[in-house]
Amino acid sequence: MRKTILITGAGTGIGRDAAFALAERGHAVLATTFSASQADALRAECAQRCQAMEVFKLDITDAADRNLLLGRPIDVLINNAGLGESGSLAEVDVNRIRKVFEVNVFATLELTQVALKGMIARQSGTVLFISSIAGRLPMPFLMPYSMTKFALSAAAAGLRAEMDQLGKNVQIAVIEPGAIHTGFNQAMTDRKYAWMDESSYFFAQAKAMKVKEKRTFAFLEARDTRSIVAKIIAASEARRPRLRYVAPWIQGFGIRLARIFGA
Repeated sequence: MRKTILITGAGTGIGRDAAFALAERGHAVLATTFSASQADALRAECAQRCQAMEVFKLDITDAADRNLLLGRPIDVLINNAGLGESGSLAEVDVNRIRKVFEVNVFATLELTQVALKGMIARQSGTVLFISSIAGRLPMPFLMPYSMTKFALSAAAAGLRAEMDQLGKNVQIAVIEPGAIHTGFNQAMTDRKYAWMDESSYFFAQAKAMKVKEKRTFAFLEARDTRSIVAKIIAASEARRPRLRYVAPWIQGFGIRLARIFGA
């Protein structure tokens, strides 16, 4: 069945690849981006690939942009837009944490509430939250980001139960990508080094941390987004999606083992 699917954060990475994959399957895709320049670049790529998609700017932290959803008959909302932040909780500026919560949790929830108005009225719809396996297991120096994903995954599970109780055929699911090579992870981990000067508790360890992060990502990251895009497609097209989809599967399995053994 052809669906109208709106995806946020479609200018780069997983969001961009999912938008094209869904459009190629015949869905009417509304691919939204954080900035107008990203929208222009995505439109140009659509033209180059002869792929029809409606592309426009939607900054989820902007109320006027969020209200662009009002009156649109959206079948699936994919909450993909997000911000990364890193650093030790012992010293990171809490305003940095507030900012990432504002984007990843609060603005995402506000956009979801706008979409839910139409879905509940039509008694049909699906909302997908793109969380992370970082929202399943605490990760040192990634907690400013990881905490938001813990919150997002919990919010999605609670909202799913609420929608089930409401009985209006609105489905909620969580997509949890593992480490995938899009550049997002590197940009996020590098952010802390912009402020970790000589006063940082971990300044003496910074060089070794950079080397370890580079090696870790080289070992763990999937080379492309195909596995997680397949999960997004499956959840978008399902009549009753599962609560949780994880990819690559080996990373999800590793997280489950770590939790079993008390990590």
